[in-house]
Amino acid sequence: MSIRLGVNIDHVATLRNARGGDHPDPVRAAELAASAGADGVTAHLREDRRHIRDDDMRRLKAEIDLPLNFEMAATAEMLKLVSEIGPHACCIVPENRNERTTEGGLDVAGQQDYLASFIRELTGFGVRVSLFIDPELRQIEAAKSAGAPVIEIHTGAYHEACAATDPKRIADEFAAVKRAAEFAAGLGLEVHAGHGLTFKNVQPVAAIPQIVELNIGHFLIGEAVFMGLAESVKEMKRLMQDARTGRLY
Repeated sequence: MSIRLGVNIDHVATLRNARGGDHPDPVRAAELAASAGADGVTAHLREDRRHIRDDDMRRLKAEIDLPLNFEMAATAEMLKLVSEIGPHACCIVPENRNERTTEGGLDVAGQQDYLASFIRELTGFGVRVSLFIDPELRQIEAAKSAGAPVIEIHTGAYHEACAATDPKRIADEFAAVKRAAEFAAGLGLEVHAGHGLTFKNVQPVAAIPQIVELNIGHFLIGEAVFMGLAESVKEMKRLMQDARTGRLY
């Protein structure tokens, strides 16, 4: 009945980089998240290094006891860094320099052969690979065929529906996430989810039994301004676990 919470600490680095210097330290944020009950730490090393930097990834691996999930584009540069750093897991995401945040899932079906080769290389380093994809059945089938053991369902459309407070749209987007999770689990894939999840919208997603991990970052870092990072992580974990046992608020 349990569900894991991976805390993405990217935007602690965003705040640091806005002023320069080394404060606030994303590694310290990871330590706080761990002490508050996080089950893993996620960080996205982008090509333009807009927030997380190479040294952040190395320090996270060296100084944090929790599993490190390295979000990255499927490039030769990132593959080399994975071979050096040795994270527990890698989540392959699409990347567009002009986007503010990841805008959608990978087109696995359109680049299946390339991704299959990339996944084999990552697996050879002892890394568990996930693919960040929209809740579309053909993309899930392609992920399975490419050899990924894990998918992470992009919940951005569900988040946008919740923000618009449109009941039909919320129901439709949630149904797509639920259907995708059930379909992926039926293929033998481990199912994660994330993007745009908040205290208000997380519980329906956390209650889907096939989903075993949620990765949440921007909202938790934003709430930390008001309630502290440890408390925001604790509250998210409480809501997730309550949803898992049928206590929805």
